[in-house]
Amino acid sequence: MRPLRLALCYDQKEDYLAQGLTAEEVMELDDEETIAGIAGALESLGHSVERVGRGAELAKRLAAGERWDLVFNIAEGLRGRSREAQVPALCEMFDQPYTFSDPLTCAVTLDKPLAKRVVRDHGLPTAPFAVVEQPGDSEAVDLPAPLFVKPVAEGSSKGVTERSRVERREALDEACADLLQRFGQPVLVERYLPGRELTAGIVGNGADARVVGLMEVRFRDGSGTDYTAINKAEYTSRVDYELLDGEPLGVRARQVALAAYRALSCRDAARVDLRCDESGEPCFLEINPLPGLHPVRSDLPILSRLAGISYPELLGRIVEAAARREGL
Repeated sequence: MRPLRLALCYDQKEDYLAQGLTAEEVMELDDEETIAGIAGALESLGHSVERVGRGAELAKRLAAGERWDLVFNIAEGLRGRSREAQVPALCEMFDQPYTFSDPLTCAVTLDKPLAKRVVRDHGLPTAPFAVVEQPGDSEAVDLPAPLFVKPVAEGSSKGVTERSRVERREALDEACADLLQRFGQPVLVERYLPGRELTAGIVGNGADARVVGLMEVRFRDGSGTDYTAINKAEYTSRVDYELLDGEPLGVRARQVALAAYRALSCRDAARVDLRCDESGEPCFLEINPLPGLHPVRSDLPILSRLAGISYPELLGRIVEAAARREGL
């Protein structure tokens, strides 16, 4: 593939912290280490990279007539359940090619219940669930304990703590009320899945989409049994990662992950999170069409590294998939 002119679009944590936002509010956003790592890896492949920044800056430059071969988009947005769709929609408005999924997929997948409904309608396994929109709604939830609760439209395990697992129905209302108050959005209530935790990385489009790696997240003693925000942040001391390749569970998990990727019309790359039920069936949890790309600690680079794919090679495959899709 020929070298491309790339615009790197992102929301940088440090910028928003300087404006007074809290660490929790910017948890999903990318830090300077991630942004510099992406730019450096893409440049090492021969591409030229221009750091543009947040969507508002991209809008100004597109409106002024600037264009690139591709916008490499990792901008999560800051407000609203469609925030991850903002940059893709902007690029489409100005006929600017870009990486990753389109606005509809980005919006649907950020809303976890909507994504689960699409996956379920495609006949794929996902835990039974309900949505609590206001205090007191939990009384109508017709699911047996144990249950698992989290905000409907957050990423990076934001809002997922040791309190997310609800062992008794009597505790559900309090758990939901806490999340409703903290995040100002509905709460997803799922039947708790007691089995193994898996995550799959997928690169490509249509029939060419492939699982590049599937790994299991194993929790060390004292770290609980769930992939909480603290377990993700302190993964070096709390969890172990192991590539699954060849065993029956790995084969089935890859099938479910790839089918979910296609059902939700994801493009170029994504990460699919799965967890097994009591029978060992891998069930869809959620999908991230803008997967974290920190060169060391994000799940997609970790599982790619375990599969023998270097960080620059991973990013190169993503750019190549987008360029081929756009006819570049």
